[in-house]
Amino acid sequence: MPGYRVKQESFTLGTSDFQIRSLLDRQQYADRDGLAEAAGISPSTWPLFGLVWPSARILADAMQTQDIAGKRILEIGCGLALASLVIHRRLGDITASDRHPLAESFLAENLRLNSLPVLKYQTGNWSSDNPALGRFDLIIASDVLYERDQPQQLADFIDLHASAAVDIVIVDPGRGNRTAFSRCMTARGYTLDLQRAKMFQTSGESFKGHVLRFRRDRVAI
Repeated sequence: MPGYRVKQESFTLGTSDFQIRSLLDRQQYADRDGLAEAAGISPSTWPLFGLVWPSARILADAMQTQDIAGKRILEIGCGLALASLVIHRRLGDITASDRHPLAESFLAENLRLNSLPVLKYQTGNWSSDNPALGRFDLIIASDVLYERDQPQQLADFIDLHASAAVDIVIVDPGRGNRTAFSRCMTARGYTLDLQRAKMFQTSGESFKGHVLRFRRDRVAI
């Protein structure tokens, strides 16, 4: 037994259906080998990777029409990587990343459930070096600004892995750190286009949040 319980959910995005294995609820916790603790994940935040959050649905829906042709794409803090699965099904060059030690195994199972081939995955820890990642032309994320120290960390991480010309799409449900993050990004030369997110998720549930679209044109790095 893995020490946690799971469920299987179905999500419809446009005309596409996705089967997703997720944690049963937010009461799950299993870190027998201490891998999550070593990655800086506390018991209270341990299960967060394993749930499909409203922001993740909004991001995944947006990725159905996002321009991905010829772009190397990175999903940061992917969790269950619903947006990555959408891009992967569209044959985009997507790499999913997360610091949670179980994210990769959950991704493998969800690829199997949806009859999709292997998808590139790399561990992505914002507070440490990640030399295997490289740089990307499109960087996406959802609900990644839930702690006070994250705006600076996330901005540093993005800047390190952004190509000279890059588009960044982040869905934020409004946990109070959006303004600080936007300041960090604009100080690094990124232009912000702040948009209200769709009022309703694909499930019909209401959603209050914003889509942060940053852009940087080609510069010398």
